[in-house]
Amino acid sequence: MRQEIKMLALGDSYTIGESVPAAESWPLLFAKTMKARGYNFLQPVVLAKTGWTTGELLEAIKRENLTEKFDLVSLCIGVNNQYRGMDVSIFQNEFEQLLLTANDFADGKKEHVFVLSIPDWGVSQFGIKKGKPTVSQEIDTYNKVASEICHEHKIDFINITDLSRGAKTDRSLLAEDGLHYAAKMHQIWVDEVIKQRVK
Repeated sequence: MRQEIKMLALGDSYTIGESVPAAESWPLLFAKTMKARGYNFLQPVVLAKTGWTTGELLEAIKRENLTEKFDLVSLCIGVNNQYRGMDVSIFQNEFEQLLLTANDFADGKKEHVFVLSIPDWGVSQFGIKKGKPTVSQEIDTYNKVASEICHEHKIDFINITDLSRGAKTDRSLLAEDGLHYAAKMHQIWVDEVIKQRVK
């Protein structure tokens, strides 16, 4: 049997799969898909909560006091910084801290860490109802900052934002709340991660 693979998923509502069953969130779907491909994936450890900003995720990591090392660490964070209108410089500083923390959880193995870009809630029913046309542009700004930091630290940055924008024309990609994403979208993200990372 192949070596057991332990994964840590850090993030917010997009990581826990708000509005879908936990089993249909992308980290658990990723583990399930990888198991089907013959990998010995354990149940991922998910440290994420709806509404968390980069600062709140940093605080949660300190509170949890996790000392374990993981074979794979993912990070998807920042949408709530954008939603609350926080300065991008705060995100820049805290995102880099989170990236370095993720790398520590991976025992310093950068190739075992990856970041998912921030999905674009501006195309959701909720986003359109909010009527804020600058959301997509702001999300792009945040993602550009995250991408540059990842590039600097030689850590994979996987763009799922364009995929999330498919919900503008395909409402089946959205969960019932009209804001978060359905299992169908979570699986699309999984497929993209596998395409980018699994050789």
